[in-house]
Amino acid sequence: MNPNTNIRTAHMRLLELEEEHRELDQLIMTLQQDGTRDELALRRLKKRKLQIKDQITQLIMALSPNEPA
Repeated sequence: MNPNTNIRTAHMRLLELEEEHRELDQLIMTLQQDGTRDELALRRLKKRKLQIKDQITQLIMALSPNEPA
């Protein structure tokens, strides 16, 4: 596979994860403001948000060069 294709694919995945992270953040805020909170659902959403943040960090590290230019 072409290295540029791998970078593009990783970059696209990064954008998808960032969007999902934003959506989860908004959903969590909405549920917290709602009077009928489901604590279990909130915990699961927050856990998923943290997992996505970890994946974002890993992708950023993989896309960043190890040595300064």
